[in-house]
Amino acid sequence: MTDDRSGDDRRVLVVTHPVRAEAATVAADFCAQVTKAGMQVRLLEGQTALLNAWSDDPEIVSGPDAAEGCELIVVFGGDGTILRGAELARPSATPLLGVNLGHVGFLAEAEVDNMEFTVERVVNRTYDVEERLTIDVEVFVDGVPAARDWALNEASVEKAARERMLELMIEVDARPLSRFGCDGVVCATPTGSTAYNFSAGGPIVWPQVEALLMVPISAHALFARPMVVSPESVLAIEVATTGADQGVLWCDGRRKIDLARGARVEVRRGQSPVRLARLHRAPFTDRLVRKFELPVTGWRGRGPAGG
Repeated sequence: MTDDRSGDDRRVLVVTHPVRAEAATVAADFCAQVTKAGMQVRLLEGQTALLNAWSDDPEIVSGPDAAEGCELIVVFGGDGTILRGAELARPSATPLLGVNLGHVGFLAEAEVDNMEFTVERVVNRTYDVEERLTIDVEVFVDGVPAARDWALNEASVEKAARERMLELMIEVDARPLSRFGCDGVVCATPTGSTAYNFSAGGPIVWPQVEALLMVPISAHALFARPMVVSPESVLAIEVATTGADQGVLWCDGRRKIDLARGARVEVRRGQSPVRLARLHRAPFTDRLVRKFELPVTGWRGRGPAGG
């Protein structure tokens, strides 16, 4: 679908790595071009490098509501910076466009060497918007809710101490599945299947598939395979009450919650998706080949058009 926000007062929130010079230079050029086209630019407080590179009296904002009233968030950086942008995009349902300055950049849609095309699409609103499934995460201690969070890519329960394993019980749909010692467990979305889930040996899932993934990390067990379950399932991970092991919960590798012995983490489909702006309609297969530089020389298929 295309974004239908309209009005003469057009604003775009620009997010960059706070100090990375390359990101600031590219973002400053983007800001200058969209401003010339009649759009207003909003910047985050603390983006020192960008504020030094482009000082054309932008609107400076801070806080979780920074994207309110914007038609688009444009992020310059790798997946880590784009995940920061997702934290701002989700509350206001503002579409997020990532410009890749990282290595793989699976969340990014645009490339830094094609900025003229990106600016044109942003100014003319000729982009599609996809809704991506998120996960809501809740931590219980002694049966009492203790913390809440969410993730676009994954929530991972991991050991807090490197020298010992973490004893965990995993559960699906209120039924126990297995107990084992491990380095942790990743609960991922299809969007996050190419991130930590991929590194942990989990499957790649096409973004259009609605599902939840659970992947044990270095588990000492006969049954410790990656699992793909219904998007309506509830995944749970309990830290054993015995021993001295404690764990930690990471959401998108950015937000941390300490887990005491006996803590329970429940993961379910998120109530609020993240909306990603798309400039290209290429199949996800092509994205995989491009991002991972997969060898496809010699392919003799017909292609989508039958040619």
